[in-house]
Amino acid sequence: MDMNQYMEMFIEESKEHLQAINENLLELEQAPSSEIVNVVFRSAHTLKGMAATMGFEKMAHLTHEMENALDLMRNDKLPVTEDVMNVLFRCVDLLETQLADIIETGADSTASIEEAVQQLNAIVQGKPLAQAASADNPKDGSATVDWSFNQYEKTVISESLNNGKNVYVVDVVLDSACVLRAARSYMVFNAYEEIGEIIKSVPTVEDLEEEKFENEFQIVLVTDADPETVKKTGLNVSEVASVTVHSAQELQQEADKAETEAAAATQASEAPAASLSTVKNGKNGNNGKSGETKKLSAGKSVRVDIERLDVLMNLFSELVIDRTRLEQIAREINNLELVETVEHMTRVSTDLQSIVMTIRMVPVETVFNRFPRMVRDLAKELNKKVEFEIFGAETELDRTVIDEIGDPLVHMLRNALDHGLETPDERKRAGKSETGKLVLYAYHSGNHVFIEISDDGRGIDRNKILQKAIERGLVDAARGENLSDDQVFDFMFRSGFSTAEKISDVSGRGVGLDVVKNKIESLGGRVLINSVIGEGTKFIIQLPLTLSIIQAMLVQVNDEKYAIPLTSIIETANLKRSEIKSVHGQTVMDFRGRVVPLVSLEEVFSIPRLQEKTDDSENVVIVRKGEKLAALVVDSFIGQHEVVLKSLGKYLSSGIPGISGSTILGDGQVALILDCNALIH
Repeated sequence: MDMNQYMEMFIEESKEHLQAINENLLELEQAPSSEIVNVVFRSAHTLKGMAATMGFEKMAHLTHEMENALDLMRNDKLPVTEDVMNVLFRCVDLLETQLADIIETGADSTASIEEAVQQLNAIVQGKPLAQAASADNPKDGSATVDWSFNQYEKTVISESLNNGKNVYVVDVVLDSACVLRAARSYMVFNAYEEIGEIIKSVPTVEDLEEEKFENEFQIVLVTDADPETVKKTGLNVSEVASVTVHSAQELQQEADKAETEAAAATQASEAPAASLSTVKNGKNGNNGKSGETKKLSAGKSVRVDIERLDVLMNLFSELVIDRTRLEQIAREINNLELVETVEHMTRVSTDLQSIVMTIRMVPVETVFNRFPRMVRDLAKELNKKVEFEIFGAETELDRTVIDEIGDPLVHMLRNALDHGLETPDERKRAGKSETGKLVLYAYHSGNHVFIEISDDGRGIDRNKILQKAIERGLVDAARGENLSDDQVFDFMFRSGFSTAEKISDVSGRGVGLDVVKNKIESLGGRVLINSVIGEGTKFIIQLPLTLSIIQAMLVQVNDEKYAIPLTSIIETANLKRSEIKSVHGQTVMDFRGRVVPLVSLEEVFSIPRLQEKTDDSENVVIVRKGEKLAALVVDSFIGQHEVVLKSLGKYLSSGIPGISGSTILGDGQVALILDCNALIH
């Protein structure tokens, strides 16, 4: 039977079950309950059956062993201890690795499960886990590399050696906190191409570019340089944790010898078919992307390539522009049949738009789901007590942003855990609860999504940052004293800036934040920091909804048209000049008892005006940003329209303050879309 037709379904359902196991194990650890054990058991059992049916014997074997342990647990013969939970979590990591390999190759994983199975057997038999932490540290950069080369590669290597060149296999391990692994691997490639020629890499260059690797990769380098120079070249690239240089010739000889011995001993035909492979140790972080938590029913959902959705979205945005144009023509001609037809087309296209938008929007839950487990593991590693809370996981964000936002969030959460929160002893001395609080909160505001990462830890020392900035010559002492907190905290986003006295394995407050900022800004967003020393820190990430169709109010200022997202507008008003007051040099108005500042778009965007306004009143649009309000002063209101949000393009990718994008109107004119959040201070 051809099982390939069931592969997609197998992958999707496996992701769901692995996610469910992960979440329920976390719950089980917090509050042991036979009911939760039963849920985990059922998921493991289902996973075993599916894997066996598909012919993935290693996955089936591992889940079978997990079942044995879980069966004892649900019969109260195995207590829920830290050791037991660690082994179960480790098995889930392995299963995720196996699934990732299956997705990658379509074949059963080659990852070793022996150690995990031994540990499971040990806990089932009530034996101590003495050997639990054998070769389980990926940070030492000494992962075993099993190399062999095909005939062509052997010829290239042989000729290079005959020409007096050196051929090395270089094992590069990136820092575990590295956020943009693809960018770092590219920098490593560039560095090595300056001293030689790279003839091969594992994983392939394509996989490296798509970040389909953990934090380690290998290259085969032909060069005149000696091993020490090769090692230094790699280490000179920032966020490279270690570089190990092997002689390609020796590795090949070892591989040939091992292959011969294995063939003679067993004559087994199940030796790895791949000529070149990396044997990883068992521990693997959150390699696989978390699946959706809601149960999917087979046959009721389809997987669609995101690029097809992009094409669909672009086509639909063009349709909206044309529809707007048709509406305008119909009004001008005033032909009843045309007006009715256009109105019908508007209703249909509005429904269609809703569907298209819904398809692309994904709850941030798909990213957030992986964090509880990560926080749990890291807290244990750092010997800290943490209460981790997630709010707003149902908040929806464009799929393209969802795919990119994971790594920056991981980095900031790790930073908050490592440097933001104090140890239990420190917290007790500071009069706080031993357990720190870490909160991840997502919400919509206007046409943006905000994601906040806050902790109640030690906060950021403004003076320390300022002192470091002065030492590095980023600002002089006299000017530094006058900087606002935001300006001081902004130094943390400078490349290589850190106030940490010692850089830990996990993170350093400041190390890598430049990468985080660059990533967020590349998505059209920005990062803000609020911090009070002794009380905690809050990182606020503002993200746009990227390409989308929004309801907006068109307004006119002199000859220019602007679109204000309807979600930011409270109401419009006509304000008599006598009602405009001045407070501390700021013009304000009274809005139902609240003092609201007036923001003149003409001044903000330096719009030239040939004739002075003579009206005795002003048109204003009251907009909000959270609890804050502002009144935007405009010349006139054009009306409500659906507009297609277009980015400003790569030349303006750094952003224009107060502008979130542009749109094309029905008459072909371009209108800028206001970013009300940036206009309200």
